[in-house]
Amino acid sequence: MEINLIRKSGKFNFEASNEAGFTVELDAKPAIGGEGKGFRPMEMMLVGLGGCSGIDMVNVLTKQKEPFTDITISIKATRKEEEMPPIFDVIDIHFNLYGNLNEAKVERALQMTFDKYCSVANIISRSATIKFTYSILNTQ
Repeated sequence: MEINLIRKSGKFNFEASNEAGFTVELDAKPAIGGEGKGFRPMEMMLVGLGGCSGIDMVNVLTKQKEPFTDITISIKATRKEEEMPPIFDVIDIHFNLYGNLNEAKVERALQMTFDKYCSVANIISRSATIKFTYSILNTQ
């Protein structure tokens, strides 16, 4: 795995690219001189958490042969602002799952995602509390 960053403009605006050529822009918050031209690095960690756990949820639900039609994920986080650096304190991640789903299988998929499969959650949970909730939205 390889990621490369180049500075694009201003003081803190970077473009990150991966080996496949995908890119994402990052910037610092305006309070320290950023220009709002991209994700802040801590936001990217939350993007990674959402992507990793979402991929694992889809994978587990598919293996369980659950008839889901879609998934959306919302994440809210607080940081330990009194500490330096201000790391995450609590992260609330909510999954909206669409389809005629078995609640026990959804709960099992969530447990497997956060306890076993999602490497990003495993890393972040060593310093922050991750709370996950879900809603099943029946599409039939």
